[in-house]
Amino acid sequence: MVSLTLCVPADLKRRMDLHAEIKWSEVVRSVIAQQLDALEEANRIASRSMLTERDVAELAESVDAGMARRWRAACREAGC
Repeated sequence: MVSLTLCVPADLKRRMDLHAEIKWSEVVRSVIAQQLDALEEANRIASRSMLTERDVAELAESVDAGMARRWRAACREAGC
C-alpha cells in the first residue's frame, strides 16, 4: 500500500483526536474511493453523450435563468 500525507487545519485535527476510536485513514480511503467512483461514472456517461460544449453551455445558461426566476419568485413571496 502507498502512503499519502494529508494536511488538515489544527481545529479539525483537534476534533479528530476527540474520536480516537475512528480509523481516519479508512474514512479518507472510503471518501476518495466514493469520489473516484462518481467521477468515473460521470466520465462513462459523458463518453456516450452527443452534446457539444455549446449545447452544455446553453443548457447551463437555461438552468441558471430558471433557478434565478424561482429564487426571485420565492423571495417575493417571502418578502425578502
